[in-house]
Amino acid sequence: MNYILPLLSVLLGYGIAIGLQPKNKTNLKLLLAFSGSFLLSLTVMHLLPDVYESKNNNVGMFIMIGILFQIILEFFSKGAEHGHVHGHDKMKQMPWLLFISLCVHALLEGFPVSHHQELAIGIAIHHLPIAIILTTFFINAQLNKTILFLFMLTFAIMTPLGTLVSEVFPSLNNYYTEITAVVIGILFHISSTIIFESSEGHKFNIAKISMIVLGILLASFL
Repeated sequence: MNYILPLLSVLLGYGIAIGLQPKNKTNLKLLLAFSGSFLLSLTVMHLLPDVYESKNNNVGMFIMIGILFQIILEFFSKGAEHGHVHGHDKMKQMPWLLFISLCVHALLEGFPVSHHQELAIGIAIHHLPIAIILTTFFINAQLNKTILFLFMLTFAIMTPLGTLVSEVFPSLNNYYTEITAVVIGILFHISSTIIFESSEGHKFNIAKISMIVLGILLASFL
């Protein structure tokens, strides 16, 4: 399940966007709010206590490095990791900067999954609306269908690949705390941004608050 869930969520999002071509942005924003809340709750409830139990005095610094690293990635991805894509210019070629940034982000997310299986669920829920939004954006931008499929397939593979790498190379466990702390910083930035950007003008209504509370409650049972 650690490998299958993150993979299937992206492919499912791609399929939904291709088959249904959803137009209702409100529902997508509600799903984004839920995914951001769920991911943030898993990070705080599971990953954060784990790294601080290691007694590593540099945990806080590595978390801040993760936040900074994600900000740098978003300079190239334009915020696609949290569904912030816009524009309707036609695309004839692969958007390489966006592609590489998203893949690096997804790859790093997979590292802690081998130690925290519940995180696979959080990442899957996180990637589903992102995949729908990305695919819809690329369809509107008239990106070549073959390039679009390869883009989304590679994106889908990255998180399971990160999990696989962490299991195949046991030497990485020597740096588990540091790597996980960086991922925590990435997830902090991503999830908090999702929660606020899913609301117009950063204002919350009852529906969004309900989805956020639901995300927190479900994460608390894992």
